[in-house]
Amino acid sequence: MKTIDSIPTGKISRASKLVSTGAKVGVNYIKYYGDKITKTEEEAKQRLNENNAEDIYDGLKQLKGSALKVAQMLSMEKSILPKAYVEKFSLAQFSVPPLSAPLVEKTFKKHFGKLPSQIFDTFNLNSVNAASIGQVHLAEKNGKKLAVKIQYPGVAESISSDLAMVKPIAIQMFNIKGKDSGKYFKEVEDKLVEETNYILEVKQSKEIVEACQHIPNLQFPRYYEKLSSERIITMDWMTGEHLSEFTAHNTNQVKSNKIGQALWDFYMYQMHVLKKVHADPHPGNFLISKEAQLIALDFGCMKTIPEDFYTPYFELAVKENIENLDFFNQKMYELEILKKEDTKEETVFFTALFHEMLSLFTQPFHEENFDFSDPKFFDAITELGQRYSKSTELKKMNGNRGSKHFIYINRTFFGLYNLMFDLKAQNIKINNYKNL
Repeated sequence: MKTIDSIPTGKISRASKLVSTGAKVGVNYIKYYGDKITKTEEEAKQRLNENNAEDIYDGLKQLKGSALKVAQMLSMEKSILPKAYVEKFSLAQFSVPPLSAPLVEKTFKKHFGKLPSQIFDTFNLNSVNAASIGQVHLAEKNGKKLAVKIQYPGVAESISSDLAMVKPIAIQMFNIKGKDSGKYFKEVEDKLVEETNYILEVKQSKEIVEACQHIPNLQFPRYYEKLSSERIITMDWMTGEHLSEFTAHNTNQVKSNKIGQALWDFYMYQMHVLKKVHADPHPGNFLISKEAQLIALDFGCMKTIPEDFYTPYFELAVKENIENLDFFNQKMYELEILKKEDTKEETVFFTALFHEMLSLFTQPFHEENFDFSDPKFFDAITELGQRYSKSTELKKMNGNRGSKHFIYINRTFFGLYNLMFDLKAQNIKINNYKNL
């Protein structure tokens, strides 16, 4: 794969890159109008989506950082984005152009005052894995294989300006309006800032390993603080294949169930016991070992779940509570989905919307055992998302709904559900975490 010798770090240079990308998108629309003359609307729209996804991703992968991270987050919105965008943006999880060898050495020199060859016995200057915020290199020291993650230059410093540039897109996509919309963007910005703090990530990683190492069929790397810094992390090299690669060929249902139970237990234990969760559940953060054990990586994005959100959120995972309309209505206000200033029309609409959504979304919690391989559950979620994304009634209203904590908690559950479906995990014990 072609390497990158430099990354635009200034606000103007990064904005210019997005402007040039926007120009390409404009050309694609001209082609689209031409295609409508010779092709069906569906064929023309599909080509438009493919061309736009390609050009937008090509622009973002040159910028890296939070702009590319947003694309990665959007790739998990399978019920909202067209397939072409999901497929292209998902590459941001673990397949983007890496930094060149000279830039890698320059980064080491800046943060350690030494070249990697002076720190490790061996160090491969060619990365083995490049994602949105950093890339991974294989090294060896004292006979131990190590994974060294290097953050891209300028990523941390450009978060605010990057989000300002993508904010208009997010506002339009998610129908966000109103004076309180800033709290959502602040939540995303704060989490992205945390993800660029590798000293914090090492601390969080060690805490998760300590708290969750007792969970069966789950493995973690060890982290080495003396070989890490604010922009570089050193950990054990873990051998396995990415979860998405495993699910592409696996036909062993016993393995699927074993891995699926470990994944589910890991997340339920974090949610309900630790009240802090790994809020970035995409395939690039999980490996599968030869022994069919789950290997969890990358704990830069950890979300603390405050009690005043946790309680009403999970109270509405109980079927009887959803069916109790007075109780349900009370929780809608506690979770900031309904507001005192809402019109009667808004109250009726959003009550019905979230009642339908939660009745479907919480189905796994209504059973002792759940079959995540059943396509009916996921088809229903996709249909619901697509239906409301096209709703003209919703577009007339303020989509600025819910506590800021929904952003990462919902993202966690959507990502977890998708991983469980990809695994085709069956007979998963929902409350097994209580026995761990």
